[in-house]
Amino acid sequence: MPLYSIIVPAYNAEGTIESCLSALENQPIPKEDYEIIVVDDGSIDGTANVLKNYAVKYIKQENKGPATARNRGVEDAKGEIILFTDSDCVPDINWVSEMIKPFKDVDVVAVKGAYRTRQKSIVARFSQLEFEERFEMLKKAGYIDMVDTYSAGFRKEIFRKMGGFDTSFPVANNEDTELSYRMSNLGFKMVFNPNAVVYHLNHPDSVKRYARLKFWRGYWRVVVYKRFPDKMLKDTYTPQTLKLQTLALFGIICSLPVAVFSPALGMYLSISAALFFLILSMPFMLLAFKKEPVIALLSPAFLLLRAASIGSGALWGALKGR
Repeated sequence: MPLYSIIVPAYNAEGTIESCLSALENQPIPKEDYEIIVVDDGSIDGTANVLKNYAVKYIKQENKGPATARNRGVEDAKGEIILFTDSDCVPDINWVSEMIKPFKDVDVVAVKGAYRTRQKSIVARFSQLEFEERFEMLKKAGYIDMVDTYSAGFRKEIFRKMGGFDTSFPVANNEDTELSYRMSNLGFKMVFNPNAVVYHLNHPDSVKRYARLKFWRGYWRVVVYKRFPDKMLKDTYTPQTLKLQTLALFGIICSLPVAVFSPALGMYLSISAALFFLILSMPFMLLAFKKEPVIALLSPAFLLLRAASIGSGALWGALKGR
């Protein structure tokens, strides 16, 4: 019986899953200690043909979304520890070893790893810096309340008792947040291991893709916040500056109609909100200067785009009343 079950949901993943599986098959731990389960979520490309070259347990289902696919994989999992990654991620050579290390503490029920990328585009590099900012927050937390599915581990018994991921989330967006918050509210101990690294092949590489991603992040996060309103104020993963920047942008927008009736007041409010936004951007810019000086210079524009995209998505989520 394997000790660990690695579950990879896949949808039209023929272009990326080979790199993922090659990395998983070459982990330096005994082959009998782990199994790889791929849940094909109704792919219509050549994903199934790629999988024939790998020693994986293959499960095919109708397209129902990654939450359902991951839960389906757990049903067939033999290991007591279940690990998740995505079909567009390439786990580091020591990924499994690092993911299972924190479980030596019997009180730990879930582990979160880290993202990296080798992409060269400006937008992808900015996206990576966003993760780096969050990782710095997580390193300071004894226990965390967010375990992302790109690099996640759970004790199978607890995962099943929790009912797994909420399948009402139809896309790969905040279903992991919802489960993490549920576990956090019950007092389960979850930890971050920055050495459990996967390389993402698909950070957004254009402004359009980035804005669309953040819009839907905002939309689905509001859905989660409606269930866990206390997390809206603070969690271990979301920078407070992000929330305040969104409010600052809202202040700039609200100052525009004021300027119609009182130009002086409108200008004062607008400038004040803009300065507030820039002040809030400084921590991220300082982090960026240490790692990516070019991105640091561009970061105010990117942060403005982020605030606009997340804010509009959140507003849409609130109006939809989902």
